[in-house]
Amino acid sequence: MKKAVFPGSFDPITLGHTDIIERALPLFDEIILAIGTNSTKKYMFSLEERLHFLKTTFKDESKIIVMTYEGLTVDFCKEQDAAFLLRGLRNGQDLEFEKAIGQTNYKMSGIDTLFFITSSGKSHISSTVVRDVIRHGGDYEFMVPQVVRKAP
Repeated sequence: MKKAVFPGSFDPITLGHTDIIERALPLFDEIILAIGTNSTKKYMFSLEERLHFLKTTFKDESKIIVMTYEGLTVDFCKEQDAAFLLRGLRNGQDLEFEKAIGQTNYKMSGIDTLFFITSSGKSHISSTVVRDVIRHGGDYEFMVPQVVRKAP
């Protein structure tokens, strides 16, 4: 069985995330959407809300499993018997940042990272931008799945 882990805080999940996940689905038997937890980080949405967003967005996709984890992502991958990590790239800055992490993860564990370039028209979307727009009362609905649009 080919398994991949797509890790993130998903605070909140965006259409950029869903783009990568949907394009990766044909390649794997199972994709684990793994919400990393960090007690020192401040999140806009609670862990329960983020779990709800992911589970609702992919409720009809049997290949998607939603989980949480603490610690090193590669340790979680090993626990789940996943041989691949999925990451999205919006620009050159993402590439440099993600390349260093991917190389480190591979050196530590032998787990490969597969990079997907964001589809045209979605490279401006990030959770950081969405949170900033929400904080300032702007229209963020065009950047997130339906379930997030209904969030308070």
